[in-house]
Amino acid sequence: MKTLAKLVLASTTLLLAAMPAAAADYAIILKTLANPFWVSMKEGVQAEAQKKGVQVDIFAAASEDDITGQQRLLEDAINKHYKAIGVAPITAVNMIQQIVAANQKGIYVVDMDEKVDMAQLKSAGGSVVAFLSTDNKAVGEKAGKFILSRIGAAGGKVAIIEGKAGNASGDARRDGAVAAFKGASNVKIVASLPADWDRARALDVATNMLQRNPDLKGIYACNDTMALGAFQAVRNAGKQGQIAVVGTDGAPEAIDSVNAGELTATIAQDAAGVGARSLDILIHALATKPAIKADNAPQMISIDSRLVTKK
Repeated sequence: MKTLAKLVLASTTLLLAAMPAAAADYAIILKTLANPFWVSMKEGVQAEAQKKGVQVDIFAAASEDDITGQQRLLEDAINKHYKAIGVAPITAVNMIQQIVAANQKGIYVVDMDEKVDMAQLKSAGGSVVAFLSTDNKAVGEKAGKFILSRIGAAGGKVAIIEGKAGNASGDARRDGAVAAFKGASNVKIVASLPADWDRARALDVATNMLQRNPDLKGIYACNDTMALGAFQAVRNAGKQGQIAVVGTDGAPEAIDSVNAGELTATIAQDAAGVGARSLDILIHALATKPAIKADNAPQMISIDSRLVTKK
């Protein structure tokens, strides 16, 4: 059988068939490696593993839509007898059954970036040691406030390009931006629409927003990929420099765009920091061996973000 195409980055693989028997105690399962944010998180895990002298195997789904593929990765990791696993679920519920199965085998689980529905997880009899993420509502609020500062006293119309509908991190960023915008009496939110984290879809969404609101003053996109698509729509409309476009993640291409005077700003997350700290918690759990119980409240750990503007 032909080997499926895979993203080969150190110990990372996308192939269920190619997943090795666990020589390592630790595994990390990410959403994808098709986005620089997740590559940065992987690199943070690897750097911390080298620093701590442990081996960790890193796997990722083919895309942020590959829910079934990600579930199978965790199922296979459980069967390979890893002792502690970090997961970055695609949705708040897609990994619940697999986390429960891991717990039943005495495997410690850390939840990374996308928050599992803790009520559903507890009801199913599962738990995670910790949840680590950027404070996504604070990220959106930070972006919204920066856009307000660029609009100034004149005020005007603003819009939001959301991620995938129902995605907890994207919804939190949107809600933070909404809170910031609603705190300004001279600003009106004229649209808030999803573009599924996709650049081409964001281009289409932003183009439609501009056609309906040619006097738009600001756009907040819930990740940098969509922000770059939104900026292309602004440039196509001949409005570069007239509309503030702010993204989220601090992706290298977005930072280059900011420094080139294209994107107005990005809110950079510390993806590497999330990855490194997650591995530290897995190492500590394996060393201290706390009881795994559905009633256990996970540690909630927030990793800070920063505003990136033109140098």
